[in-house]
This record gives sequence, C-alpha cells and structure tokens, in this order.
Amino acid sequence: MATKARQLAQAKYNSKPEQVERRTARNAARREMIAAGKAHKGDGKDVDHKNGNPKDNSPSNLKLKTKHENRSYARTAGAHKKNPKS
Repeated sequence: MATKARQLAQAKYNSKPEQVERRTARNAARREMIAAGKAHKGDGKDVDHKNGNPKDNSPSNLKLKTKHENRSYARTAGAHKKNPKS
C-alpha cells in the first residue's frame, strides 16, 4: 500500500497542467471510440495511441487493446519501450 508521502507526490504530479491536458486528451480519445461504436462502457479495453502521443487523437492513430496488451510492453535496460512504435 502506498504511503501518505507517495500519495501526495502522485496527486501533485497528476494536478500539473501538462498532465491534466494529457489525461483530458486520453479521455477524449475514449469518448471518440465510444461514439464510433468501437468501444463500449465496461468492455475492459483501453484505447491505444499507436504513436504514443495521447494528444494525437486522429482515427488512424487509435485502436482498441486489452488492458494487459496496452499497459505492458518490453523495455530496454534504460526503461524505454523496446519498440516505441507499437
């Protein structure tokens, strides 16, 4: 379980204007997929941004993935994505 200090640090990070903007863009992408009939509430899927940019919500950049596929990927020793385009 996270400590109080960790929770406060996370809340401070999440409230930064840049992070709020990125979260807003991710939420908008989800709404676009629902409006297009590709995603449904409670379907257990995530909207994947193919190029990794949450602000790029063009239809060609969005696809549905399972939560497992979207939130886990191989990393290099420097903690970067092995294949950043996938």
